[in-house]
Amino acid sequence: MTKNAVSVLLFEGGYPACETEKMLADIRQMILLDNLAKIREAASVGSIYLLTNRAHLAEKALARGCIVLERGSLTGDDFHFGRALRELINQEKLEHVFYMGGAGFPFLRAGDLEEAASALLAGSKPVIYANNAVSADIVAFAPGSLINQITPPGADNSLALFLRTETRVEHRLFKPCTGFLFDLDTPTDLLILAGSPFTGPKVREAIERLDLDLSRLQRAKEVIRNDNYDDILLLGRVGAPVMAKINQSWKVRLRVFSEERGMKALGRDKRGEVVSLLGYFLQEVGPKKFIQYLEKICSAAFLDTRVLMAHLKPDLPAEERYLSDLGRWQEMKEPFFREFTRCAVESDIPIILGGHSLVLGGLWALLDELECSR
Repeated sequence: MTKNAVSVLLFEGGYPACETEKMLADIRQMILLDNLAKIREAASVGSIYLLTNRAHLAEKALARGCIVLERGSLTGDDFHFGRALRELINQEKLEHVFYMGGAGFPFLRAGDLEEAASALLAGSKPVIYANNAVSADIVAFAPGSLINQITPPGADNSLALFLRTETRVEHRLFKPCTGFLFDLDTPTDLLILAGSPFTGPKVREAIERLDLDLSRLQRAKEVIRNDNYDDILLLGRVGAPVMAKINQSWKVRLRVFSEERGMKALGRDKRGEVVSLLGYFLQEVGPKKFIQYLEKICSAAFLDTRVLMAHLKPDLPAEERYLSDLGRWQEMKEPFFREFTRCAVESDIPIILGGHSLVLGGLWALLDELECSR
């Protein structure tokens, strides 16, 4: 592998277990195909590798110049992210590695990728870049042999954390921008994508075939846009960059309760260690009162519900979480969060429910969209 080019590694696979997961998987494949053209535009990028268990996606990616890799373990229950990544890097002798989780970065721009790739190539010392200080899904590092110095992580959002803590190599963050922060991870991200004018052609075509309710999201945008210093509530794994972006550009007042950042990367959710003060409050007063209190203190709310769910119902299936994001409470089976979702949907204020991306990349994408329409 040439030392003056960056190797881009894309992993996209899995088995959708329900209708909403399949919907997301289909859109992610369209994003990946749109992104391949952008990645190719970056002069500092050499080879693009795709690891997938989806034959249709593999065929299309191969036709677009990807090196498509087949791993038998990917099609079984024994697939392990860290071991597969290490095997690929060592087999191909990759020097400058740019890993992108899945295909979830629809607003990625060739210029942003080129800037990041050039920085990776320019350094003479080992270095690690990531799009998040704790839980990252875009990670770049050099040399590639750093992968042999760490415990192979089971999931990609722990990769940057393991590299930083186990190698002690300098760790830097990519410049904050929508391309590196907005990840299509939950149905809420899909709603944001559907309402944006900046989607790629294949993604736009696929989204137009879906019946998505964007009304709550549109109402939330109006609250931000009206410049009346309305109160906006952010709850969950909220990071400082998005707070700074809102404060710099919009006449709103923020009410922020940030907790359990890094709960996935640190494995707290898997070990049942997630503890949420607002989770205790929700448990104490119930969904109806909880939402009524929100209505008293803000004009719009963006809730990373995964923190509340991990605290109260750690075994809540993905289908239930995703139906909640979409506001389809009638289809939910778990009674507590079914009622929580119903109260949120029927609230007098727009309450947007989602995951970590909602209170970071999702909001960032919304703000960029609103700034462009001023």
